[in-house]
Amino acid sequence: MHRLILFRHAKSDRPEGVRDVDRPLAKRGRRAAPRMGATLADAGLIPDLALVSPARRAVETWDLAKPPLGAVPEQSEPRLYEASVETLLAIVRETDPGVKTLLMVGHNPGFEKLAVHLVGEGEAAARARLADKFPTAAVAVIDFAIEDWRAVAPGSGRLERFVTPRALESDGD
Repeated sequence: MHRLILFRHAKSDRPEGVRDVDRPLAKRGRRAAPRMGATLADAGLIPDLALVSPARRAVETWDLAKPPLGAVPEQSEPRLYEASVETLLAIVRETDPGVKTLLMVGHNPGFEKLAVHLVGEGEAAARARLADKFPTAAVAVIDFAIEDWRAVAPGSGRLERFVTPRALESDGD
């Protein structure tokens, strides 16, 4: 089994005169990112590799989220910024088969479209929430019954969970 974790960057700010790629996290994003990292760690969802968009908001999200996850190998992946579904799928398929759990920190609309494209099974309510909206700092965990990432195909994944910061707040945490 291989597991893909799609982690959308946390809420970003939009300062005037700042290029999109250089936008920092907003206060809300700086609160949500570490909470989502702790949620991943608490669930035992520790990646073997993290691929991170070079956009400032994605880098800051990962920097705030990663401490509870331990020493996760990470790489900047420029193709994650403004990526199409086809590009994202290519990145996944190029991953070394020895990486059993791959985490990618990136952006919408690509992440939402990729998740909907890949998920063929999973709890109906979670799948509906995912298809409706993939908000900032949300995490989709998709499992594949494969031996090699090259075998990832449309509809071949099972949505193991879809977690949003708002859902954590409503759980009373």
